[in-house]
Amino acid sequence: MIVTELEGPLVTLLSVDSGYEHTLRSDDKISLSVWDHDDLSFGSAYNIYNANEAFGKWVLLDKHGFASLPKLGKVYLEGKTCSEASDTLETLYGQEIANPIILVKVLNREVTVFGEVTKPGRLLLEKEMNTLTEVLGRTEGFTDYANVKKVRLVRNNIGYTLNLKKFDHSYLQNIFIQADDIIIVPAKRGKVIDQKAPTLIPFSSALTAIVIVETLFL
Repeated sequence: MIVTELEGPLVTLLSVDSGYEHTLRSDDKISLSVWDHDDLSFGSAYNIYNANEAFGKWVLLDKHGFASLPKLGKVYLEGKTCSEASDTLETLYGQEIANPIILVKVLNREVTVFGEVTKPGRLLLEKEMNTLTEVLGRTEGFTDYANVKKVRLVRNNIGYTLNLKKFDHSYLQNIFIQADDIIIVPAKRGKVIDQKAPTLIPFSSALTAIVIVETLFL
């Protein structure tokens, strides 16, 4: 829940370059793939069997940033990128097996889109780098009432107002979305009036009729 939202400069959104990588943190669900070692793996990308998150093939980083891993026990991974975590685990598992090949992946990196889009909700970020254009595209477009001049992107309780009419495609392609970002597409003012119109019109017609009757008999 957003308690306080500050207004941030748009240049901050453009400071995330194409080399950005998600850093592991508490409550991240991770899978571990160890080549040719299914006994050490869970949700393995190297296994022929289903590795989907829905099948529980993951480990949760606890509130202190530790992951409980086969043979190693608790390993502190918070603050590391997936590639850094893989390197760390290759060193640790290298004491048990020869030349381990390890892949760490986060399974629950999500962004939330509210408001005037065809399919609002939570979207899984399957790639490392995801642009604003790509994320909005996955919602299957704006509704007729979308106010694209005042789209809000909230990150770490800081809000950024985006006028999508003003920015060209190349500009939007340089805005990268991060896990837990919130995108809000507000409605135009006319939506409330349009929604109330079906009830206002009969009321208006009845009122007009009353006025006419009173005019005739007074």
